[in-house]
Amino acid sequence: MNAPDLLPAAGVCGQPLPHESARAQVSGAALYVDDLPERKGTLYAAPILSAVAHGRLRGVDAAPALTMPGVIGLVTAADIPGDKRFAVTAHDEPIFAIDTVEHVGQVIGLVVASSVNAARAAARAVRCDIEPLPALLDIESALAADSHVLPPVHLKRGDPQGALAAAPHRLSGSFSVGGQEHFYLEGQVAYALPEEQDGWCIYSSTQHPGEVQHWVAQALGLEQHQVRVECRRMGGGFGGKETQAGHLAVWAALAARKFRRPVKLRLERLDDFLVTGKRHNFLYRYDVGFDDSGRVAGLQLMLASQCGFSADLSGPVNDRAVFHVDNTYCLEHVQIDSYRCKTHTQSNTAFRGFGGPQGMIAIETVLDDIARHLGLDPLQVRERNFYGDGARAVTHYGMTVEDNIAPELVAQLAADCRWRERREQIAAWNATQPVLKRGLALTPVKFGISFTATFFNQAGALVHVYGDGTVQVNHGGTEMGQGLHTKVCQIVADELGLPLDRVRITSTDTAKVPNASATAASSGTDLNGRAAQIAARQVRERLAQFVAGQQGVRPEQVAFRDGQVVTPNGARDFADVVHAAYIARVQLWSDGFYATPKIHYDKATLSGRPFYYFAYGAACTEVVIDTLTGENKVLAVDILHDVGRSLNPAIDLGQIEGGFVQGMGWLTTEELVWNEQGRLTSHAPSTYKIPTASDVPEHFRVRLWPEANREDNVFGSKAVGEPPFMLAISVYEALRDAIAAVAPGRREPVRLDAPATPEAVLNTVAARRG
Repeated sequence: MNAPDLLPAAGVCGQPLPHESARAQVSGAALYVDDLPERKGTLYAAPILSAVAHGRLRGVDAAPALTMPGVIGLVTAADIPGDKRFAVTAHDEPIFAIDTVEHVGQVIGLVVASSVNAARAAARAVRCDIEPLPALLDIESALAADSHVLPPVHLKRGDPQGALAAAPHRLSGSFSVGGQEHFYLEGQVAYALPEEQDGWCIYSSTQHPGEVQHWVAQALGLEQHQVRVECRRMGGGFGGKETQAGHLAVWAALAARKFRRPVKLRLERLDDFLVTGKRHNFLYRYDVGFDDSGRVAGLQLMLASQCGFSADLSGPVNDRAVFHVDNTYCLEHVQIDSYRCKTHTQSNTAFRGFGGPQGMIAIETVLDDIARHLGLDPLQVRERNFYGDGARAVTHYGMTVEDNIAPELVAQLAADCRWRERREQIAAWNATQPVLKRGLALTPVKFGISFTATFFNQAGALVHVYGDGTVQVNHGGTEMGQGLHTKVCQIVADELGLPLDRVRITSTDTAKVPNASATAASSGTDLNGRAAQIAARQVRERLAQFVAGQQGVRPEQVAFRDGQVVTPNGARDFADVVHAAYIARVQLWSDGFYATPKIHYDKATLSGRPFYYFAYGAACTEVVIDTLTGENKVLAVDILHDVGRSLNPAIDLGQIEGGFVQGMGWLTTEELVWNEQGRLTSHAPSTYKIPTASDVPEHFRVRLWPEANREDNVFGSKAVGEPPFMLAISVYEALRDAIAAVAPGRREPVRLDAPATPEAVLNTVAARRG
């Protein structure tokens, strides 16, 4: 792997510095929720789960459980003093099952005991009387039954039907892409502590402390100022802790309220699999018309997603899938029909990319099918469809693409990875090899950065400068291993001209920064970093005014660098200046607030400018398949990715590598399987396979695009959390390319449903031969 070819900046920002918690994490000193010292009298809860996918809940027999050693009692819907449904927009998800159950693993209640093991054993001893009802378990069944958690959405641009009818060539096809388990290292966990005067402290492994505060308050029938939620760090989130961490917090708080004692609830891995939602799986059907060069004339595309039994975040996830159907390509005549299907399975939720990968893979599949049909180089077909100028710079939702670097970036990667030469070499290999076939694909990424719900694009922060010149920072974002806290500390250190070790971050806390948005949509640093920068700048400006008044210089002549305050009269240590300012009663702390500019979005028409800017990237992947077994392997990966002016190249490189490998898992090995009774059968590491170190190719080369963000983003950076995930679509397309080599004369689409497990590859190879 190659380090980014970027020169470090002069200050702290731009330096490849280690994660702020790295030393504590590798030494075991970093505290997660389950590591916190427990208050005397703490109890432990375990969930009672439905074993039926859909049915009437006629009763719960807890008598055998209540007699078991250590068991304190039971918590059910009858013990909820406030709203019996979670405080979600759709208001469609009960906190505990009431009259019906709607998926295997739905939580019916809790057993509370004096130990974790006692609670879990007793929960398994509870008997639930459930009368089975017919269950919808997949997208096709839900479509046939017209079952939706939200109304379908239709978006039309131009005259797609006319363009299809007039096109020289026309193709149609269908395929499906599976869901994905978050598989965070730290499972879902919450610790609820009753405090004086009906106050509550909730320690939650959550990406959205503000939402947890709201949910707990509403369930307990309290005002929000009575609930404080704190999160120092998570052991991974990937979207799985954006909403669904709130369930754990509410359940633990209800148990703590009933028994008037602190309660901790941590799901064991099996229960975590059964209870929590996944990435939405999608079914696609397309009809595309195109000319002799492969340019798309008209496209009709159906996207149908499996949402589960309640809406959760399915609305915005599916909206973003619609937004990202174009990827880097102009679709002048297009109709998109998006169906949000209700099934009797876990409610699917946010996952890295938030619908973007599911939208993007559709157009990449279509373009590869066009190239294969015409016998053209797939990269040429992609280039032919890139966004351009004028009308060809406008997306299907009405936003003008003003920062389009995709053509230059893709051309650079194609040259660096020797695209055309390798295509010829692989074709020669495949012509002589009867069993092993190789494939090569180069796919781009254009990912919009901002929450599509405009009001979430805001953030607050606090910066405190203490009398000894050290700094403490707090903001509304959460740390899940992605390096957000590290980058925010770098930004504040640069703003005050200090070394990084003089700046310290504290836990995300609703009592410090209220109403914070979720750490999601890749916007954590954009929002919270800018808010912290604004707060630090206000302190710096006060200090500059103070020093200028003392020394008879102008404030703009006062500089902060290398831990010193420098004026034309000389330099003083920052700590000395701070102490003097404190004596002079200068305010040494400040708040900062930032709201993303330029964005607007009409949810009713799916039109406007939902994104502040786009992040770009491209990946070239080479694979090999065994046509006798379906076994497949990634041989080489070359990535050129756009993070703007990198705040921390080491962290950004790690995000790109990790995102790609996680995306590779989604498309190749991570298979979610439900049986006919609606029970998830791939529910443990023994049956659900995430990528491991051995899956990473020996040739894995990552470089950064050397251009700052054209929008006024903090330090000229761009978001890096989600965009790299979609680079892994190149793995899927490379596999289809290898399968096509089995029968190179055939021009029809290669249908490969993802994940492309050996079984799926083998079935597609057989179909291709047949």
